[in-house]
Amino acid sequence: MPGSSRLGRPPGSDLALALAVATGRAITEEWRGSDLHRWLSNRPAPDGFALQPRNYRPACSEAGRGVLAGVFALGGATLAVGVGGDPWDRPSPDRPFAEALHRFDWLPDLIAVGPEGAAEALRLVLEWRRLFGRWNSFAWDPKVMARRVYNLACAGPSLTARASDAETAQIAADLARQARDLLRRRFGPGAAESAAAVAVAGVALKGPAGTKLLDRALERLARTLPRAIRPDGAHVSRKASTTLELLFDLQTLDEAMAQRGLAAPEAVQRAIDGLSAAVRFFTLADGGLATGQGGGLRSAAYVAAARALDTVGDRPLESALGGYQRMQSRRLQVIADASPPASGPWSPDATATPLAIQVLVGGHRLIEFHSGRTLETASSVQVADGRLGDEITGFPARVLGPRLANADTQVEVQRQESPGAVWLDMAHHGWSRAHRLIHQRRLYLDLEADDLRGEDRLTPTARAQGPDGRHFVSYALRFQLHPGVRALVAQDRRSVLLRIPGEAEGWVLRNDVLDMDLEPAPRSDRPGQQLVLRGQRRADSGARVRWRLSPARPAGATASPASTRIADLIDGAPPRVDVTSSGA
Repeated sequence: MPGSSRLGRPPGSDLALALAVATGRAITEEWRGSDLHRWLSNRPAPDGFALQPRNYRPACSEAGRGVLAGVFALGGATLAVGVGGDPWDRPSPDRPFAEALHRFDWLPDLIAVGPEGAAEALRLVLEWRRLFGRWNSFAWDPKVMARRVYNLACAGPSLTARASDAETAQIAADLARQARDLLRRRFGPGAAESAAAVAVAGVALKGPAGTKLLDRALERLARTLPRAIRPDGAHVSRKASTTLELLFDLQTLDEAMAQRGLAAPEAVQRAIDGLSAAVRFFTLADGGLATGQGGGLRSAAYVAAARALDTVGDRPLESALGGYQRMQSRRLQVIADASPPASGPWSPDATATPLAIQVLVGGHRLIEFHSGRTLETASSVQVADGRLGDEITGFPARVLGPRLANADTQVEVQRQESPGAVWLDMAHHGWSRAHRLIHQRRLYLDLEADDLRGEDRLTPTARAQGPDGRHFVSYALRFQLHPGVRALVAQDRRSVLLRIPGEAEGWVLRNDVLDMDLEPAPRSDRPGQQLVLRGQRRADSGARVRWRLSPARPAGATASPASTRIADLIDGAPPRVDVTSSGA
């Protein structure tokens, strides 16, 4: 069924899978670290670099000058090693920093500084080779190595401009060896990204070694891209940032092959077209990306660098893509998560937060999807203290990564449009098993008045049982405010004024609950606040919360006729959501 997913797994299945993966990984790593494997991986040797592929990701020369001064700022952490210092012989501040360091994320920035930066980059790469060039389980992890291969391939000629012939041969041979090792990553998360990195390395390297790598990588891409990209063009992880990063890689490959007088195969061209359409959809009014399902923040300049190659012009955007729905008026932009999270190995950082929303007003972010991966941090409804999915823990988590498990959610969505309004009816069944409730969310956007009306219902699926036939259920509707948004709760505690820096008038969010609080964001490492609307209803009668987001108007201003129509709609018959079928 489109828009639905059953992610529950039999008890013990994660442990069994982790045991199998750990056993296979131990055997593989023993082989990868052997002298015989290293000897085989070194043949044939490349004849240096044929060209320098273009990395379309924007480089930051200021960050490169920081590295020249001995300061590495990576993954949200900083390490100062001093001018000419060595970051490889000391502990990293944390794992994200270490991964970024070994991915060579600093390399494009250092190359952007010019000859002085390239000389320092050469020194750092040769030092890395001395310590980690033979093999290391962390540094040669496929996720880390794929980015290092890509960054090395794109920096090749600039990096080796001041190198000796022997050093150039060593760097080219190391690149070829790592690329060959990546080709063992046949399927699953990261397989398409690994194949793209190998293809970029193959087209950059000179001689038969490069040609063989390119041919094998293109063959692998033809098989892995359809698994990594949904038919609508979005990445199967449902993360806009992952969609964007794969697009960057394929754009680099396409351009490098053109330099060699080669045409990228149809599978690559088709993937670029689909990913470009998805990035257009996910680009919000401020130029950045939507952040659903744990997707990372990307600046407007970063996104624009990928979209610069998009030649479709002002073609109308899709209204639904990647499991998300998009609604937009002159000043309001709404993205709704209308699909279950990615499952199994595709689910690291995924969030079990169906029907969550992200809202921009006047091109500024006001309400975020979430600040974590649970409902306590999501702009959606939570029943009691329940969760719709859990992270695996213990040994399985150490082996398989932070997967999401038991996110047993079905999602339905229906969309209606008219010249003056867009209306979404959505529902998910995640609370059916524990509480016999369906969460239904209605969103109605008045395109003339810039009013967003919402109604959240908890509808019983069967009569709840409890003492004396009464069983009360608590619930919380949360709105995660973007950092920097200022909020002032009115004395009647039925409305809150939300102001964005630089906007004098602000926006008002009204509601009809009895208990509304403004609380700190649940995560201490993420500044900001959340607006929490709480209530309690008998399970057999369900619950309803109505809310409205609209511009703050001066006293005496009247609502538009369209706004009046919406009030009549919300106050009239309850929303009807077809929970037996789903729409796009």
